[in-house]
Amino acid sequence: MRTRAGLACFGLAFSTTGLLFAQGYDELGSYGGTHEYESEQYGAAELRFGPYIPNVDEDVNGSPYEDTFGDKFRLAWGFEVDWQALRIPGVGTLGPGAGWSRVKASGKAPLAASGERSGETTSLTIMPMHAVAVFRVDTLSRNLGIPLVPYAKLGFGYALWTCHSGGSRCRAPDGTLGRGAEYGYVYAVGLMLELDWLDPESSRNMDNSMGVNSSYLFGELFGSDISSAGNGMQVGTRTWVVGLAFEF
Repeated sequence: MRTRAGLACFGLAFSTTGLLFAQGYDELGSYGGTHEYESEQYGAAELRFGPYIPNVDEDVNGSPYEDTFGDKFRLAWGFEVDWQALRIPGVGTLGPGAGWSRVKASGKAPLAASGERSGETTSLTIMPMHAVAVFRVDTLSRNLGIPLVPYAKLGFGYALWTCHSGGSRCRAPDGTLGRGAEYGYVYAVGLMLELDWLDPESSRNMDNSMGVNSSYLFGELFGSDISSAGNGMQVGTRTWVVGLAFEF
């Protein structure tokens, strides 16, 4: 009999699909009867975290980003929601997904005249977004009992960015405000570790009560080129992302 399990995090059990032997459910778990239950699976949600250094300096003369903010990464955080629109029998799922994230870098910009650091803090905030096709190969987990799900993503990227200095919006020498919106493409490959085997009972109960089929830890290699086809500021990146994912 196939069972699934969950992981406790922030007081919640991250759980998944399973076979529920019960005719009822209360705060103590399942009770009575022997019927089987497995909720329908149609989507996934991710909480995403990772280092983010925009490739601003790749398309310009000099290194204005590194000169102002240094070369250490800032933490980007965000989320993604996917619809598993198509199930390919014996292989996995294919469907659209959409995500949003945010990262902010702050530093003292060098003065053009002297090269010394300004007394005012300059900050750059970037909010990358994406719409992707997501292909998950979950046959290892579903059919072979191996708790690994490789996946790939490809799609459209869009990012809003703003620059502030000393509490005011940055301005270019020609008076242009320091803000913009860029577009491009994103791609990713990753691997998910299913957590259901850690606690089968919690898995069955959570599937019954909340419809959470599976929970995962995941890691992925993520890349983007978001520069409006070279006509804007390059705010894409090449990085890695880790997080938690839930199928429902």
